[in-house]
Amino acid sequence: MSEVNRGSRVGGWTRFVTARPRLSLLAALVITALAVFAGSGVGDRMGSGGWEDPAASSTYATKALEREFPASQPNLLLLVDAGGKGVDDPSVAAEAGRLTERLAAEDGVVGVGSYWQTRAPALRAEDGGEALIAARIVGTEKEAGETLERIAPEFRGTQGSLDVSVGGPVAVRHEMQAIIQEDLLRAELIALPVTLVLLVMVFGSAIAALLPLGIGIVAILGTNAVLRGITEITDVSVFAQNLTTALGLGLAVDYALFIVRRFREELAEGVDVRDAVGTTLRTAGRTVLFSALTVAVSLAAMMVFPQYFLRSFAYAGIAVVLLAAAAALILLPAALMLLGHRVNSLDLRRLFGKGRKKPVPGDGTADGTVEGTSGGWGRTAALVMRRAPLFAVATATGLVLLGLPFLGVKFGTADDRQLPSSAEARVVQEDIRSAFPGSPGGGLEVLGEGGATAAEYADYRDRVAALPDVLRVDGPVVSGDHAYFTVLPRGEAVDQDTQRLVRELRAEPAAFDTSVTGTAAVLVDSKDAIGDRLPLAAGIIVVVTLLLVFLLTGSVLIPIQAVALNALSLTAMFGAVVWVFQDGHLSGFLGFTPTGDIETTLPVLMFCVAFGLSMDYGVFLISRIKEEYDRSGDHERSVIFGLQRTGGLITAAAVILAVVMVAIGTSRVTNTMMLGLGIALAVVMDAMVVRSLLVPAVMKLTGRATWWAPGPLRRFHDRFGVSEGGSHPAALVGGTDGTGGSEGAVSGAGERDKVGV
Repeated sequence: MSEVNRGSRVGGWTRFVTARPRLSLLAALVITALAVFAGSGVGDRMGSGGWEDPAASSTYATKALEREFPASQPNLLLLVDAGGKGVDDPSVAAEAGRLTERLAAEDGVVGVGSYWQTRAPALRAEDGGEALIAARIVGTEKEAGETLERIAPEFRGTQGSLDVSVGGPVAVRHEMQAIIQEDLLRAELIALPVTLVLLVMVFGSAIAALLPLGIGIVAILGTNAVLRGITEITDVSVFAQNLTTALGLGLAVDYALFIVRRFREELAEGVDVRDAVGTTLRTAGRTVLFSALTVAVSLAAMMVFPQYFLRSFAYAGIAVVLLAAAAALILLPAALMLLGHRVNSLDLRRLFGKGRKKPVPGDGTADGTVEGTSGGWGRTAALVMRRAPLFAVATATGLVLLGLPFLGVKFGTADDRQLPSSAEARVVQEDIRSAFPGSPGGGLEVLGEGGATAAEYADYRDRVAALPDVLRVDGPVVSGDHAYFTVLPRGEAVDQDTQRLVRELRAEPAAFDTSVTGTAAVLVDSKDAIGDRLPLAAGIIVVVTLLLVFLLTGSVLIPIQAVALNALSLTAMFGAVVWVFQDGHLSGFLGFTPTGDIETTLPVLMFCVAFGLSMDYGVFLISRIKEEYDRSGDHERSVIFGLQRTGGLITAAAVILAVVMVAIGTSRVTNTMMLGLGIALAVVMDAMVVRSLLVPAVMKLTGRATWWAPGPLRRFHDRFGVSEGGSHPAALVGGTDGTGGSEGAVSGAGERDKVGV
């Protein structure tokens, strides 16, 4: 495909999106209004689980036990405080009996049992002041949550002489879901005004600052509508809403910053509005498209995992990335057509005596330098390249050292300690954990199927009880051809000994079919599922990223550098996750309870999101370097020029995205806090360390070999590749892109030294 044809296609796209800008914006307004309606209530339809593998043995055993032995899998606990009388007082027992009967009569509640019925020691506090009523709420997560909402007010609080608190897994999930939605609203109220202020500081113009914010709102509302539709056919995690907000604002700001700033540069060079829009789409627009594809691929890789927690982030991430890019490439050009030079209106910095003589920060001059703050980035790049070995070694070593704590990572499962300490469901679980005997939540259930004799059941029980990590075996409880045993481990619920016990139980021979479930069993299966599919997910990300960056640059080495340096930029995030959230440093300051492990799926999620965002900034920088290299053929000058023109832009975009992620990180739910703060750190490290120091140092060391490709690949790129400035500028001189012939003016080496943001 020739460059002229490429330019013609972009010109056709320019004519399409700018032919009727008012109609385009009106259609967008109508579609956004419909999205608000379609996406309303999406949070209420989401789940707060999704960490288990639906095809795992533990999942099968859990469902079978729910069906055959509902009382074996209680998800609702009523903590009954006897008020000083003691749970064995006759009046307390009578009142508790009436409470148990009321609970058993509720629709959707099965398997109700209590201490006063069974006299089981595990249901009575060691001091005799409290006891438990256990039950199972049946149905899906959504149905169980609705049942809990209906019955909890009837049982919570003072019940005669008793004081009752509501807990159990279903209460933990429901309270987590409610807190996440409240925290998300607060995060949006924090992030939106702060983002607007930062955009005003970047652009100066209030009009220009509102455009990225508008694109972000459109992307967020559109994604909520998409997720609402997806909840009709599959489970979606409520945590995905946080990613929708963060990426919707962050990427929309990135893309709009890139496009609006390029458009303003074109206007500052004296180009008319329509030609400025055309050149902006041909250059910055292509970069935005490639950036969106790389981010979408990183997020799409989570689709290979079976846990709906991870798949939910793929649904939300792909939708918000594509919507943000579509809005930036369709709605934004229409708005710029209507605004024209008014995009520079309302320079609020003049109120403080800081207005600029030129409307666009970082305008190019005849010698290729950049006025204002952009010159600082050029000087930084020049300094780094003069001392390239030192900066490369020092930066890479520092990043590796920051990541070392991750070598001590321990994987676990999310529990009630994700909630704030004041949450009722957590208070109940903490009370049970500290005041009741045994290891609540740590027991393993062994399901037996196919029928057996009493002697065969007894033989199996005795052999299991003899295992070194087993404290006690209860059961069997038999019903027809099904039976189950409760195995209490000597260790904690999910420690290494208990995980090893899961594998021992599965390997233990029996005269009947067995399957094991419980907290540790779910964790073992989740780790196995992630480990099995992680190479495929990583392979998808790496291969597609290499291909996309090659199509953008035509180089073999740059895609390899991009993947390697992006991975290196994430070390600080992973090290901090372990140092802070696993080991508990700063837990008092941040207000969370460390559990000594990291939820298994979180590192995968954080890698996919942070890697995609790093590629976002990498594409911005690489495309500008490539454009200048095509124009001048000077490798070192191109690297300096690329950082000079994009350093401020990338830093501003990273700071804004970090602000959004920190707002998400103010959540009272620990996993959401970890996600927000961890990705904020990764974004800042990538923009301010990797892009500013490591990339120019490495490109200096690789020299002109950076741009090498073997003949067949070079011909492949000439035919199918694209780049922001075009691979062969001479082919564009005198050509047409449908924007009045500005292509030749932009690409001609002798016309002007102006190639974008």
